[in-house]
Amino acid sequence: MLDEVDRRLVDALRANARASYAELGRLVNMSGPGVADRIARLEVTGVITGYHAAVAPAALGLDVTALVGIYQRDDVDEEAVVRALAELPEVEDCWHVAGDENFVVKVRAADVAALGRTLGSLLAIEGVARTRTTLVLSARWEARVPRPGD
Repeated sequence: MLDEVDRRLVDALRANARASYAELGRLVNMSGPGVADRIARLEVTGVITGYHAAVAPAALGLDVTALVGIYQRDDVDEEAVVRALAELPEVEDCWHVAGDENFVVKVRAADVAALGRTLGSLLAIEGVARTRTTLVLSARWEARVPRPGD
């Protein structure tokens, strides 16, 4: 369980992962070394899974985003499909879901033609029966993890 200090540290790191231990310490009224210990514990326990730079996809020339439902055949090794999906650099996220589809993936592509090629690559994966594509018109927000109780 996370206490209020842990929650505040996680919130602060989500806002600015480059904040120093001293800055974080001022936010939670702790010493820098105390904050470092807390953060190390959050990393070891898997609460904090990594640090990264948030990059605007359009700045990289990735102007098209789509959510693609993957329907797999019943006689297929699900993990083999997951490994093949992981090999496609256009697949940013992959979720195993309940419902008609087995997976939903987020795909980033330069344009509609590139998206079409990626859809062809998805259909070429052994065990994929069909796909269903939803084109994203705009992202209101992404990567938001709500706090319990918020």
